[in-house]
Amino acid sequence: MRVLGLDLGSVTLGVSVSDALGMIARAVDTIRFTEDDYDDALHKLQKYIKEFQVKTVVLGLPKHMNGDVGIRGEISISFKEKLEQQGIEVILWDERLTTAAAQRILIGADVSRKKRKKVIDQMAAVQILQSYLDSKY
Repeated sequence: MRVLGLDLGSVTLGVSVSDALGMIARAVDTIRFTEDDYDDALHKLQKYIKEFQVKTVVLGLPKHMNGDVGIRGEISISFKEKLEQQGIEVILWDERLTTAAAQRILIGADVSRKKRKKVIDQMAAVQILQSYLDSKY
C-alpha cells in the first residue's frame, strides 16, 4: 500500500509517494493553489489519492523550534481533519528542518536556484515521508 507525503504551504503543496513496499519516497508534484485556499489544494490532491490508491497520508506538521504548534501548524491540523472526513488516515509528522535539509540536498546536487525553487516543496515532502518510512524499520 502506497503512502503519500505532504508539505503544506500557503500557496503550494509538495507531494511525494512511497514505493509499493513502503520503503522509499520519491517526489511527485508541487500543487499550486490560490493563497490560503486549502479546499482547492485538497481538490487538486484528489488526483494523486486516486492515482496511487492511497489510504494513508503523512502530513508535515510545522512546529517552532521549542516544539510549540503555531498558526501554520493549526492550518495543517485543519487540513488533516478535512482529509480524514474523506476516509484517509493522516499521520502528522514533525517537519522541523525538512526544508533546510531538502535545500542542502539540492545544493549538493548542484541544482540551480531557479530549479530549486520549483522543486523544494516536493523535496521537503520526500524528506517528511522518508523520515516516517525510516521510523517504521
